[in-house]
Amino acid sequence: MGTTCALFFDLLIVSFCIFIDSVHALSPLLGVHPLDDKYYASKIIKCKDGSKSFARDRLNDNFCDCADGTDEPGTSACPAGKFYCRNVGSTPQFIFSSRVNDLICDCCDGSDEYDGHINCPNTCVMGGNLEYKAGHYISTIRDLGSVDITESKTGVILPDFILKV
Repeated sequence: MGTTCALFFDLLIVSFCIFIDSVHALSPLLGVHPLDDKYYASKIIKCKDGSKSFARDRLNDNFCDCADGTDEPGTSACPAGKFYCRNVGSTPQFIFSSRVNDLICDCCDGSDEYDGHINCPNTCVMGGNLEYKAGHYISTIRDLGSVDITESKTGVILPDFILKV
């Protein structure tokens, strides 16, 4: 009976570890463009410059294994690295990896400051880094039907703003 319980417990632990590993493999990798998710999905990954290969567990371990920063997309360990801000609800962007965890919120979703030293509010849903187009439009006001007065106003072109949101 004791060996059966021990075997069951061991099997339970192994199953749990496999489950956690598979969930980790499916979760989006911090700082990676969605089109590169498949590139980082395998157990052994090649540096994009072809210089060497590394195991998946060395991703974002804060040690630069690839000169091009392939292994550290979510940290500031590699000087040539780029961090991808998903910025859902706004414009996605790449920033230099040196801006990751530097206590300045560079991504409107706050994903570049994940270490907990600063709390970046998600401003993407409020417009974040959307480019607002200031339109120059002309409206005509009739003054009692006798004189046409033309006014120039500056404002946000609403249809363009709505399309971007």
